[in-house]
Amino acid sequence: MLASFWLKMRLRKQLLKCKHVTLQRYLEALNRVLNLNVNDVELVALDLEMTGLDPQVDQILSIGIVPISHGQLQMQQAEHKLIKIDGSVGQSATIHGILDHHLEDAVSIEEAIEWLLEQTQGKFIVAHHAPLDIRFLQVQFQKIYNENVKLPVIDTLMIERNRLLKQHETLQDGALRLGASRARYNLPVYNAHNALIDALACGELLLAQIQAISTQGQVKIADIAKLT
Repeated sequence: MLASFWLKMRLRKQLLKCKHVTLQRYLEALNRVLNLNVNDVELVALDLEMTGLDPQVDQILSIGIVPISHGQLQMQQAEHKLIKIDGSVGQSATIHGILDHHLEDAVSIEEAIEWLLEQTQGKFIVAHHAPLDIRFLQVQFQKIYNENVKLPVIDTLMIERNRLLKQHETLQDGALRLGASRARYNLPVYNAHNALIDALACGELLLAQIQAISTQGQVKIADIAKLT
């Protein structure tokens, strides 16, 4: 309860600081659903592929999203966007498989961010190790909207960490990786390293986590979301 109170207070503070109307509307829509149960709120599982791990230097290559409505993955609405970058993908191609020629018809980062905000309007973003993806988005918010804004998100890594610690389990190296977390719920193995597939994997993990922790009562958005 205390965590949800502080989330609400911090989100209101963000709203007061935010000047750009696009981001104001985005945060206001999320603020209105903080008290609802998670299965009554629209969610969007998200994953990014980047050229590296430094949001100040590296660039977003692709965005994958999978909407979640009333506890169901909406695969017919899932989307994947490739994004133009400055320069070459370089050695990062060995991780994500995206090559320079794949980006010839890609959208600009400005178009991608506008599209993402439209697709997630009034919906909570779900990501595994959310701070990394969100930091890359925040860099773009600063460039495009001149806003330094924090977003309320649901981080499946943190949900898993908190769940395991409550069970007094020792966290081994790699125990909170997406694949390892999914394995504890007997979810299938996805081998491809792709933003859309990873978004799907994250969404499936969240639904399994909610089922596991909801045995203790209804799970509200404010109880599992964090301002990142």
